[in-house]
Amino acid sequence: MSQQQQPPDGGISEMETEEEQPATESWRGLPMEAIRRHLRPFELETLPAVAAGNLHRVMYQLPIRETPPRPHKSPGKWDSEHVRLPCAPESKYPRENPDGSTTIDSRWGMIERALLQPIETSEELQAAILSYNTTYRDQWHFRALHQLLDEELDESESRVFFEDLLPRIIRLALRLPDLIQAPVPLLKQHKNASLSLSQQQIACLLANAFLCTFPRRNTLKRKSEYSSFPDINFNRLYQSTGPAVLEKLKCIMHYFRRVCPTERGASNVPTGVVTFTRRSGLPEHQVDWAQSAAPLGDVPLHVDAEGTIEDEGVGLLQVDFANKYLGGGVLGHGCVQEEIRFVICPELLVGKLFTESLRPFESLVMLGAERYSNYTGYAGSFEWSGNCEDSTPRDSSHRRQTAIVAIDALHFAQSQHQYREDLMERELNKAYIGFVHWMITPPPGVATGNWGCGAFGGDPYLKALLQLMVCAQLGRPLAYYTFGNTEFRDDFHDMWLFFRSEGTTVQQLWRVLRSFSRLVKEKGSKNLNLYEFIREELKKKLKEEAPSAEAGTSKASGSGEAEAKPSKSAKTSPEITKKKDTITQQSPDLFPAQSSLDNSDSSPEQAILMLSDDEEANAMMEAASLEAKNSEELSSSSTTKTGGSGGRQLTLLEMLDSHYEKGQASKRPRKAPEGPAKSRKENNVEDKKDQDD
Repeated sequence: MSQQQQPPDGGISEMETEEEQPATESWRGLPMEAIRRHLRPFELETLPAVAAGNLHRVMYQLPIRETPPRPHKSPGKWDSEHVRLPCAPESKYPRENPDGSTTIDSRWGMIERALLQPIETSEELQAAILSYNTTYRDQWHFRALHQLLDEELDESESRVFFEDLLPRIIRLALRLPDLIQAPVPLLKQHKNASLSLSQQQIACLLANAFLCTFPRRNTLKRKSEYSSFPDINFNRLYQSTGPAVLEKLKCIMHYFRRVCPTERGASNVPTGVVTFTRRSGLPEHQVDWAQSAAPLGDVPLHVDAEGTIEDEGVGLLQVDFANKYLGGGVLGHGCVQEEIRFVICPELLVGKLFTESLRPFESLVMLGAERYSNYTGYAGSFEWSGNCEDSTPRDSSHRRQTAIVAIDALHFAQSQHQYREDLMERELNKAYIGFVHWMITPPPGVATGNWGCGAFGGDPYLKALLQLMVCAQLGRPLAYYTFGNTEFRDDFHDMWLFFRSEGTTVQQLWRVLRSFSRLVKEKGSKNLNLYEFIREELKKKLKEEAPSAEAGTSKASGSGEAEAKPSKSAKTSPEITKKKDTITQQSPDLFPAQSSLDNSDSSPEQAILMLSDDEEANAMMEAASLEAKNSEELSSSSTTKTGGSGGRQLTLLEMLDSHYEKGQASKRPRKAPEGPAKSRKENNVEDKKDQDD
């Protein structure tokens, strides 16, 4: 591909040649004006205007002649390619009769009867939800919801919820047949597709999620229909514990306070549109990083120790440090970058309804979500801090010009694994499919930070370089936020200056990273300094090599390529960072190491490596449905003790939360099936067992 062999233009070639170095500012590199290409903040667009087509389903009528837009009408569908709506005629559920017998009834009728009854306490709300989720009557215990409404809020606030807000949420939820009048497609793996909904439609769908009405979305069974999709009903959030859970509930309830029509009218209903675009690349789309001549120093870089992606990255493509299951632990106890973004911009939550888990070369772009809440803190210190009035302008399709891309990083059980060549290349390709721009206009810059670091064990020094390489390949400016780490800010900035002075290209840096990978494999990473190693190698070798040295180079390590040997100083130099170890204590291994792996030449390290995806998209859900005895063993260190069925359910919740945080369990080889293969008919019989969940 010519894009791989020639430096991209993308407007980068016209960047300033002189760096503007601040004296006292928190940032280094070039000012934000350069990251925005000296244009107005929202002048460059991330996605084209909304237009219905085979690859773009629009759930409202085009052109928009009134606001909110009118729903698009088309015949409903009840199949594996579309969301199974609770109001569909095919949606059935067993209803318990007074004499103890059961009757198969309309699920929507049961929902209406339950929610139109007076509900004055959190216990009555739980009872109403369980009346159309009877399978979980002895398993769901809405601890967080009870704590919020009975203890956290004062009496007047709780009364307002039951007398005003909850009735508004219920009225909006029950308008589902009126507001969604066409089948909602699933954004499935291996397919490029877009879906646009009005903000009013999203609010209605989320009101149903709040009331746990979506069928077939509660089971944790591996073979269930939606095992490769995120959860969408809010029951897991209601059952979670911790102060951050209560604060997330406050954010969500504030959202409904803003968007649900009041008895006085619907003037508060948002009138815009949100688009979700799934990008799925093919092997031929992947870049040969060993052949990229894009200069790293030509990327306009702004690196800041202060500020956040959502506040300072206005008008840029903002990176969501995503879980492969969109939203991660937002409906559990998780409360880091992705989860916080999803509760201050709750319209993002609806993506969990229809977005299948992301494959290694896939991303999800979300354009138009509005921000409703302010916050302080992070993780355990997170707190809702009041209303946010989003002043972001709308584009020609009525979408807020806030573009967010979800890309899931790998989780590493051991930090040295991240320097393996194949895994670095996976991260490069993941960032590439997230940052790639499919319009003919120049792409906006990218606002990002320590993607996949923290609980996922990533090294920000490496992740910053990988994202810089992708931006160089795609011709995109880069705004990087280090979240208070001034030492890393300066180190990354200095490395960028070094690349500029040396004229370093992507292929040259990639070759050095591959050399570092082999060194780590031989020596371990404990006493190695990545940035010092890069400087030494580039100084020694890169200037001596002819431009054709890379021609014909095999991508596989150990292919005969003339690699620079690591210097002694690189081996013994102390680490610059002196930062705290960010790798969290690992939970017991849910999947014990197998005696053999798929690849005959796999190293022992691969047996314990935590991978994000590849062959088992539902491993997280499978882990949560292990036998009870295994669950008890894994949870033996938990400080929370409950009895009976409630205790088992809590264990499953903890396991599910753990996998949302860690991304994915160990990749395991597939075992050969025992006995003859089952027929399609036999499998269908088994699937029917899950339909009532």
